[in-house]
Amino acid sequence: MEIAIIAHDGKKAEMVQFLNQHQAILHQKDMSLVSTGTTGKKVKKAGFEVLRLLSGPLGGDAQIAARVAEGKCNMVIFFRDPLEKHPHEPDVLMLMRLCDVHDVPLATNLASAELFMKSLQEST
Repeated sequence: MEIAIIAHDGKKAEMVQFLNQHQAILHQKDMSLVSTGTTGKKVKKAGFEVLRLLSGPLGGDAQIAARVAEGKCNMVIFFRDPLEKHPHEPDVLMLMRLCDVHDVPLATNLASAELFMKSLQEST
């Protein structure tokens, strides 16, 4: 199962903390992580194996959207910062739309991501 992880700058530490709290589930389920460039750099530094794509503003969000459209990505966890402006907002909206089109679960905050992890844990 491939899980895409993305975090805006103000949420990257929260993403790393979230992954650390759920590393047993992620390793037990033999899941692969794919991420935008800068998020992936932080996640890799924390000890996770992750396929890093481009940075979000340079096309990483669009690359993940393509993986969703191709059926490669099964879940997206995107810790968005709704209080900041983002120059790549059209790519973010495209990713969210494609998750809806292809019925791929999308968590955009910690509460929904926690529910995803709980669901994965219960499916063992």
